[in-house]
Amino acid sequence: MPSIDQIIQREINPFDSTTLRPGNFWREEQDSQLTVNSIHQEAIDEIQQILSEISRDNRTRSLLLAGDSGSGKSYLLGRLKLTLNSQAFFTYIGPWPDSHFIWRHTLRNTVDSLMYVPEGQRESQLLLWLKSLSAFGDGGLKKQLLGERKLFIHNFKGTYPSGIYNPHEFFGILYALTDSELYPLACDWLKGDDLDEETLSLLRVKSSINSETKAQNILANFGRISTATQPIVLCFDNLDNVDRAENGAIDLQALFHVNSIIHNQKLKNFLVIVSIITNTWNQHSKHIQSADKARIDTQIRLRPIDLDRAERLWASRLYPLHRQAKPKPKSSIYPLERQALEDKFPGGKALPRYVLMLGRQLFHTAKNEEVQPKKPITSVPQTTFSDPLAAFQLLWLKELRKVKAKINQIRDFSGPELMQMLRESLETLEVARIQPKLLPSPTYASYSLGYHVPIQPGQIGLIWTEEPNLVSFCHVMKTCQTALKKKMCQSIQLIRAERLGVPRNQGYQRYQKLFADDSHQHVVPDLDSVHYLATYHNLVNAARAGELILGDRPLDLSDLIDLVRQSGVLKKCALLQNLKVFWEDELQPNSSLENNENSQERDAIESILALVKTQQLIGRQVLIESTIAQFPELDTAQVDRLLEKAIENYPIQILDPTAPPDAQLLKFGSE
Repeated sequence: MPSIDQIIQREINPFDSTTLRPGNFWREEQDSQLTVNSIHQEAIDEIQQILSEISRDNRTRSLLLAGDSGSGKSYLLGRLKLTLNSQAFFTYIGPWPDSHFIWRHTLRNTVDSLMYVPEGQRESQLLLWLKSLSAFGDGGLKKQLLGERKLFIHNFKGTYPSGIYNPHEFFGILYALTDSELYPLACDWLKGDDLDEETLSLLRVKSSINSETKAQNILANFGRISTATQPIVLCFDNLDNVDRAENGAIDLQALFHVNSIIHNQKLKNFLVIVSIITNTWNQHSKHIQSADKARIDTQIRLRPIDLDRAERLWASRLYPLHRQAKPKPKSSIYPLERQALEDKFPGGKALPRYVLMLGRQLFHTAKNEEVQPKKPITSVPQTTFSDPLAAFQLLWLKELRKVKAKINQIRDFSGPELMQMLRESLETLEVARIQPKLLPSPTYASYSLGYHVPIQPGQIGLIWTEEPNLVSFCHVMKTCQTALKKKMCQSIQLIRAERLGVPRNQGYQRYQKLFADDSHQHVVPDLDSVHYLATYHNLVNAARAGELILGDRPLDLSDLIDLVRQSGVLKKCALLQNLKVFWEDELQPNSSLENNENSQERDAIESILALVKTQQLIGRQVLIESTIAQFPELDTAQVDRLLEKAIENYPIQILDPTAPPDAQLLKFGSE
């Protein structure tokens, strides 16, 4: 077995900053081996006690979880989900783009979370919830379930004779969840998609959930029925990137108004968790009505951890390396030392994030010592991060891979969410005169914006609608015509991948008439472009929340914007190219226009180069394995060939070329 010093040199820094960014706990994989259970355990115990109380009396409770940026709020939510998912159904509610849609946003995110499969289970939370209901578990019903829709609805109506909104249709949708072919359509309905007549007919419902009142009532149905099973936890996080109020402050009032309605209307069996940065709360809570603030039952504030827990946090990150070594290191935190913590944090307390950032600095120094380190590192270097652009490229690729793995269709996002993501990218690219909510319609304003490009005169009206309902599409086309007539814009760009209808549809006729004019454009978006927009949106959420770490420091939004512009990652987005927001000489090759293999190889080489740059020293085999993890479509032989190409074209040294390949070390930089 190799020595610990050899392992340190060849392995990736276990404190690497790309592992420090939490997010939606249903889209992030949290490694339980890296968890120090004693950190914030008292908060978990208190929340577990609250859940137990809800299980006993079914009364909804609300909790404010506050802490400084870096205190571990989002990570704690993930731990709660891992620890308590057997006792409650967990939902993650991300930032809402428009407060006028907050109930629909909450319902959509709730159903989206319920569609995830918990660890150790084979079925989604939604099906586990449904099958745990006493009405579903009736012996006679089980034998006759398939094709016995009326019996299913009758059984549920008997179990819940009152307190259910639109019971016949709602229980019919629950029945559709038991049919593998209808399951995705039923989920779309529950999320609030504006479905077409054909789909509504298949589901045997009259209309979609197309208003805030309907969304509120469907959410109430979930709570009412869950009293027979276990509580539903609504976790609101990343609140620094929500819709803004008229005074420019983030619209927390909208969320606290929702929370008050949940209490006033006596929606059952929910635990509402509002996770917020202490400074954000101090700045914006004054804009929340006192009566709404009073609806918070409990406040938990996360405090800095002591140095014993900080040391255990280091040890948890280093353990995977230590267990490979022979002999075993005498200290559980080698090559680091407790003295470094005491020097850096003389008060004896520290935020978990800054403990990990210090560990990264010290490990990087130990890893790149020209002579293998023989004694622990105690001094704190000023900086160990010389190439933030390379680190950002790695962060981007990792986030993009996660998004691609979780987002399977454009309609995974609502119209307002798609427009918010697009607007963030356009703002970052310094597109001129962006005007949110251009369309003169309260229903579709959030699906639109106006902007200006130098190559085209006048204001451009941009509309993105993926709602399948062709009646709604007709209303959108009519609203576009109204905007042109009122000269709110000079041209229209419609973004839509969903079908347009047939010649007999009024919406299709309006579309044909409008786009007969060459000054207007219909852009068909691709899923890959949405992945790019969603990746950037996730990073914007993290930056606004102070949760985006790169190397030795957190990045704010301006830092992120600078790195995105420098790296040119958004120039690969085909949708943005089609909107003509780039100059021709700015464009990078478009992956959708090239051979996919060539594009993938180019990205893999960029990843290899960025990883060697950020690590400075890395084992050849570790580099190959890390690249395959990032690009699972490539095999070892392909990655090895790409690595050789990178060595030929960039200053990457093989320190021990005569050693077997799996024992070689690679170093960035010329002799």
